[in-house]
Amino acid sequence: MKFNQTVLKEFILVGFSAYPNVQAFLLVIFFCLYLFTLAGNLTIMGLTGVDRFLHTPMYLFLSALSFSETCYTLTIIPKMLADLLSKSRAISVTGCGLQMCFFLGLGGTNCIILTLMGYDRFLAICNPLRYPLLMTNVACAQLVASAWAGGFFVSLIETVLIFRGSFCSPNLIRHFFCHMRAVVRLTCRDSDLTEFIVTVISVSGLLGTFLLILLTYVFILSTVLRIPSAEGKQKAFSTCASHLTVVIVHFGFASIVYLKPEASGGDDTLMAVPYTVITPFLSPIIFSLRNKDMKQAFRKVVRKTDALKK
Repeated sequence: MKFNQTVLKEFILVGFSAYPNVQAFLLVIFFCLYLFTLAGNLTIMGLTGVDRFLHTPMYLFLSALSFSETCYTLTIIPKMLADLLSKSRAISVTGCGLQMCFFLGLGGTNCIILTLMGYDRFLAICNPLRYPLLMTNVACAQLVASAWAGGFFVSLIETVLIFRGSFCSPNLIRHFFCHMRAVVRLTCRDSDLTEFIVTVISVSGLLGTFLLILLTYVFILSTVLRIPSAEGKQKAFSTCASHLTVVIVHFGFASIVYLKPEASGGDDTLMAVPYTVITPFLSPIIFSLRNKDMKQAFRKVVRKTDALKK
């Protein structure tokens, strides 16, 4: 039974209001992490754009992932920071729907791009002779476009399922953004079926892309183990290390929320922080620190900047 059948026009994001004593601390921490996330992703996109030696499918996929993650954080973190500063945490129903649609769409896009990056490594290591023919820059752009289309197609389905009806009081979303599980529970109709459907769609997408990545690495591992020289094996593994690390972090944190049983309890607000704030922060760091080409491109830009100053 719903508390009140009055049709709502806005929601209140409860967010971190349950932790008033640490809100100032959280504001500083999240703001710093957000700045570093933006700086890291913008650096990767900038270096990929200006250095012609990085105009390869591997780095084009990386640049596409950085752009997608930048948009992903823009849908949530600025609003979250504003709510930490303000006592009014209202968001309109339309605004909530748009935030959810973009969050789910960009999250799905990130998963698909990570899968494409695994496919790119699979072709480069398992089919090196055909790789230049199969993975051209045009093909890379088409695959990235399909990732965006696929991510937002699923997102639109989920958002329409949740927002097709009206919402009832109380209008409190027990989260710091319009998370689909938190919002669907406020619908006036019986929300159990809708929640089950959107959860199945999200979990299927999450597990599907992860299993595809896992499959590519099974083939990659079998190919690398057949390389006779230790140096060749190390070189092959080094090209996959950053991607594999990001995959483990990305899908590991996301699975904590989406595969968590309802009866297990726990604060969903705190549990969402790793995959909404920490994962986008770690991703550019992992790709940059373990990548010699990216470091070299950065040094080139620094040298050119110093030369212009003299």
